[in-house]
Formats: sequence, structure tokens, C-alpha cells
Amino acid sequence: MGEEMGRWAEPGLLVLTSLAGGPKHGYAITTDITEQAGVTLGPGTLYAALQRLEERGLIEGLPAEGRRRPYRLTAAGAAELTGQAQRMRRLAALSLERLRLRPA
Repeated sequence: MGEEMGRWAEPGLLVLTSLAGGPKHGYAITTDITEQAGVTLGPGTLYAALQRLEERGLIEGLPAEGRRRPYRLTAAGAAELTGQAQRMRRLAALSLERLRLRPA
């Protein structure tokens, strides 16, 4: 994944961020993302992102709890999220600085 998370970057980052707060099943992930980021992921988008993240070893499924299967962040997922967040922080700081310095 690294620098380029591709087309699923935003949903993938939102899912990783949600799971950084602890294991959750799909509905809880969706609810958390909606509450915290103001973004509503449809079921197709959510489950495609979960599958891609799991295939890359960034999250792992836990044993099902009834019909719900929780997921948790792996060490690789935490490292990826940390790197992405640091890059976003640098870009945000640069953007704000350049906007502040831009002539009116």
C-alpha cells in the first residue's frame, strides 16, 4: 500500500482510523466513521475496503460474534496509518502556511 493506497484511499484510511480505536464489526465501523468524520460509507464500499485491507494484512478478522464479524488493526495497519497521518499532517501544515503567505 505505502504511498499510494489507490482508489480506496479514503475509505481505507477511514476504516484504519476507526479500528485504531479498538476492534469493531462492520456496522460499528460505519457508525464510528459517520460520527467522527461525517462520512457515510455504503455497505459495498465498506466491505470492499475491509477485504482490501485484510488482503494487505493491515487488519484482521476476529471470530464472529453471532452474525457480526469484528475486525482489528494489525501492527502493519498501525504503521501504515501512522505514516499516512504524518504525511497528511505535513501536507496540511504546508497548505496552511502557503495560504497564509499568499498575497491577497
